[in-house]
Amino acid sequence: MLQKVLFILTCTTLQSAPHSFAFNYIVNDSFFYHFFMIYLNSIMITTETFFFFTEREVEKFRVAVSVPSGTRMSFLLSYEELLPRRLGRYELSLGLRPGQLVPNLTVDVSITERTGISFIKVLPLKTSRLSTCARIHYSPSLQQQSSISLKGLNADFNVQYDVDLKDPMGDVQVYNGYFVHYFAPRGLPVVPKDVIFVIDVSGSMIGPKIKQTKQAMGTILGDLREGDHFNIITFSDKVHTWKKGRTVRATRQNVRDAKEFVKRIIAEGWTNINAALLSAAQLLNPPSSGRQTSHRVPLVIFLTDGEATIGVTSGDTILSNAKKSLGLASLFGLAFGDDADFLLLKRLALDNRGVARIVYEDSDAALQLKGFYDEVASPLLTDIQLSYLENQAFDVTRSMFPNYFKGSELVVTGRVKPEVKDLWVSVSASDSKQRVKFENDVLVSHAKANNKSALFDCEDGSDGISSFVHRLWAYFTIKELLLAKLNTTDPVSQRLLTEKATNLSLKYNFVTQVTSLVVVKPDADEAAQTPTTAKPTTVATTTVTATTTTAVRVLAAKKSIFCSFSVAVDGDPHFVVQLPKLQHNLCFTVDGRANDVLRLLEDPVRGLQSGERSRTYFDRLTISAATGPSSDIMITLSLEGVVVEGEGRETLPINQQGSVTRQGVNVRVDNHHSCWIQLDRGVRFLVLFHQYKHPSYLQMAHLGFYITDGQGLSNTHGSSATDVSMVIKCNKTKYW
Repeated sequence: MLQKVLFILTCTTLQSAPHSFAFNYIVNDSFFYHFFMIYLNSIMITTETFFFFTEREVEKFRVAVSVPSGTRMSFLLSYEELLPRRLGRYELSLGLRPGQLVPNLTVDVSITERTGISFIKVLPLKTSRLSTCARIHYSPSLQQQSSISLKGLNADFNVQYDVDLKDPMGDVQVYNGYFVHYFAPRGLPVVPKDVIFVIDVSGSMIGPKIKQTKQAMGTILGDLREGDHFNIITFSDKVHTWKKGRTVRATRQNVRDAKEFVKRIIAEGWTNINAALLSAAQLLNPPSSGRQTSHRVPLVIFLTDGEATIGVTSGDTILSNAKKSLGLASLFGLAFGDDADFLLLKRLALDNRGVARIVYEDSDAALQLKGFYDEVASPLLTDIQLSYLENQAFDVTRSMFPNYFKGSELVVTGRVKPEVKDLWVSVSASDSKQRVKFENDVLVSHAKANNKSALFDCEDGSDGISSFVHRLWAYFTIKELLLAKLNTTDPVSQRLLTEKATNLSLKYNFVTQVTSLVVVKPDADEAAQTPTTAKPTTVATTTVTATTTTAVRVLAAKKSIFCSFSVAVDGDPHFVVQLPKLQHNLCFTVDGRANDVLRLLEDPVRGLQSGERSRTYFDRLTISAATGPSSDIMITLSLEGVVVEGEGRETLPINQQGSVTRQGVNVRVDNHHSCWIQLDRGVRFLVLFHQYKHPSYLQMAHLGFYITDGQGLSNTHGSSATDVSMVIKCNKTKYW
């Protein structure tokens, strides 16, 4: 299914002074072809910078250029991308954020599907639909734009649709020696599953993360089918299993009991990933050999927000243990927030028949968790193998898949030998009852004729499709080479895989992990046209054209989130503080020097203040509380110990339990390498002591600070509150 998106932005600068323009666009990180041009007065120019960064499942590209005054310029962006099928639909999302009212803003979307279109959803717009084509046109006037916002549109233009695919073999397309096979059967019965929910409840989950996880789990448990079996494991430095030794059927009573168990979850302690994975494996693969073979699909949904900090902490050892113990279970890793070890989860999923996904810390985190579960909640087939004769097809991409879930799609690409007239295709898989197999011959010449005939009535529908399928094969091949590189530790193999991926990326002009896009200045004869003088006015024109046909599917921009909110301060590169009672969240990214003290938070009534050091790692905190007219308590926390001063001086080591109470202030160090500080009713802090066996630039020993209870903090006009001040300070640190 082919997607081609073209963005055109044309504007004229004021005549008074030169201007600097920055053009930003965000696309999904799986896009595989990109073309960018900037024209000034019809002459293509070069740009000074081009870079990208990842944020919330998208890549953001930025091009900046300085132009003379009174100059007319056009930005043209064209790209292609594979649009995945999720939850029974494809979704094209185009970001319309010009930042101002635009006199000529137009969106044109053309959809062409060889097998037909089953539905289109573009609310509240109207669409005209053909059997294989659909055209959508959106061009709001200035009045319509201003009725939404005087600053112009700031929203996504979403198009959802699905194809009418009736053949259980799927849709096989062959073009000029390359083929693509879309496999997405409909109407199959759901196979029951054995699902283990493994949830990180370490201290770093305190606050919104654990609350959102509980909220999502309540909904997920309610969606379990009665034929499903399930269990819940929570882990920090210890592992707790809801029902020992087995999975239980998802009866109404068991689901109610499980929801009550989830409600009682408390976040504290460190993170023992290895022990949690082994416990999940024991539930799915008990040591007793007399167990009968189950037809249920074994799944492990593993959620964590950090790295392994206790028990087995070596990533390679965790990977080895998981692969040996999980057997045929599919592991789906969910990395909650920026501090999670996503690389480890990605390798775990790659080794164990699953995928890994990032859950972003935001107000919709519970919906993200539920949305991911919905994608894997309904397995229809297991152990799927798409086969092609070796004497007909070669260089075939991944064709064996552990599961096919309702609403998804499996895609295989490959090359066809020149003399082949009939491409033999075979599909074998297991459903809820038995092993099934389909076979068919695809006439290569007939496939070409069908494709041209189906697209004949669609404007520009067949242009360039053969090259798109060609590049789609290259895209999948590069992706698999990079995944293979990720999954090996042999330096020689890594180098060879990198070289292959680099060569293919350069050949097909793909921006990947191993290549960069460089914009070069054209030769003089390429820019020989004479520039014309533009009028001294400002004109903005935006044209968005999206074409979808049966070669490549595309997903465009999504909402971008720059920082996440939590009542915590912990880790690098940023942190967020939520002000109690004020409904405001402050996001900080700090670049300081050793011995810098930066005041980041202040409560004028209670005297609450904080400061932070370079790379946002804390190594010393000092908290003082005025407990009387002439006396106060001072608590100093560091990686060496906790010192409480006031009516004497007492030191608590951080590696053993202990507590001190002075003038109503309680300081308690527990066996989870954490310290609880109760200053007053409604004022409670938690400090975590993070230490690593093998410290690195991104894993330095530090303190984590959490406001576990802020109800007692004063509001702006509060009075008669105990004077509390807090300074977080850094001593000289080692740079790695």
